[in-house]
Amino acid sequence: MTNEEILHKEIDLIQGVINRMASNSFLLKGWLVSLIAVILALTKDTIVATQLSYFSLILLLPVAVFWYLDAFFLHKERCYIQLYEWVIKNRQTSLENIYSLNYKKYEKDVDSIFKIMFSTTLRLFYGFIIIVLIGLAIHNIIS
Repeated sequence: MTNEEILHKEIDLIQGVINRMASNSFLLKGWLVSLIAVILALTKDTIVATQLSYFSLILLLPVAVFWYLDAFFLHKERCYIQLYEWVIKNRQTSLENIYSLNYKKYEKDVDSIFKIMFSTTLRLFYGFIIIVLIGLAIHNIIS
């Protein structure tokens, strides 16, 4: 196998992992919006509707969990992007860690999970959901 074939196979493997991480992040957002919409729709005419303000606040827990998981997948995606860039830059001259998908040595080169959580895009997406849930709770308390 030539160095060029090795390079192409290795970047294909890394790109597959990056695509899965990006897909996981996208799916989490869809699942969260669907989950909240379905739960709020199903509770409209039930006994929970009388306590909807508290229920809205309880829904903040899954939002926080999904927010963290989204940042986790984005963090791993960024680590693999660093690995991808290293392979592109160095594979022609070195066979060090060939076909290794170990991203650990690149974690220090990317932002932490919590820093990614509060990046502009995630803060806007999850912040909007949190504001809507808190607003719904306040509206039901006042009403």
